[in-house]
Amino acid sequence: MRRRIGHPCRTLLAASALGLALSAGAADIGQIKVAKGQVAIERGGQALPGEVGARLQAADVLKTGADGSVGITMSDNSLLSAGPNSILVLDRYAFDPTTSQGQFDASLQKGSLAVISGRIAKQSPDAMKVRTPSSILGVRGTEFVVSADD
Repeated sequence: MRRRIGHPCRTLLAASALGLALSAGAADIGQIKVAKGQVAIERGGQALPGEVGARLQAADVLKTGADGSVGITMSDNSLLSAGPNSILVLDRYAFDPTTSQGQFDASLQKGSLAVISGRIAKQSPDAMKVRTPSSILGVRGTEFVVSADD
């Protein structure tokens, strides 16, 4: 005897597939807009090319070589630029485009980073932090540059 999948089961399967598709897209938090020299993204233990157009996710690690630099635009319109020999970790990122509420935490393990803050920091100045090996910067203004030595 052949069984047919009833209407409620098909609806559930379709909803599950749609949810997976939306959650995969929702994981993107920013994009590489400029890449020069050696740039790599480490994600889940894998090294990916850090090329223009690459989508970024929370917990990504961006690494630039001696000749490398990278420019990133986040979904809240924050602009980040890491210079040569930098390691930047996108520790935590959450952003609601409707309310501009969110949280943005990053760590500069070494190298240099210039930031122009976006909607998250403008809405709530305490919601964006950049850590270095020796300090934690709470973003109170709209622009800053920080460097961290080995």
